[in-house]
Amino acid sequence: MNVKLSIIFISLMVILNSCKSEPKSTETNISEEQVELRNDNSDGKTEKQADGLIAIQGNFIFYDNAAVLQTPARMFGVVVNDKMHELDKQVQQYKNEPTDMIPVTIRGRIFKKLEGEEGWEDRIEIMEILKVIEPKPEDNQVIKIGGEASES
Repeated sequence: MNVKLSIIFISLMVILNSCKSEPKSTETNISEEQVELRNDNSDGKTEKQADGLIAIQGNFIFYDNAAVLQTPARMFGVVVNDKMHELDKQVQQYKNEPTDMIPVTIRGRIFKKLEGEEGWEDRIEIMEILKVIEPKPEDNQVIKIGGEASES
């Protein structure tokens, strides 16, 4: 009985040890356009780094009065405001279908949704539009509402 207990204990320790999570890196993709000369901040951060906003790259869609930013790791509900509408106008030139998702780089404030509020758990408020990128045809997956999904 002691041998079985020892094996179970060792197995449990190995499993727990292997499940330790690594510290998560920020999901920031910084482009060359965002690199700025350092100012005189004593902490060594640039002016943009010190403002608390995060630069993030992902696929953006605004459809049926709801906006989403999809990154490889997370989905964000986008706050519908003037900046979001400005971004939506900029992505229109690349859309073939209303449901096309367009690659963008923005700076914004990330926060959790309020309790009882509908939508994605993670929210982002766009404060600055850095780049709107023409999607590659092979990456553009079209979602047909009320029909079959197809790729364009």
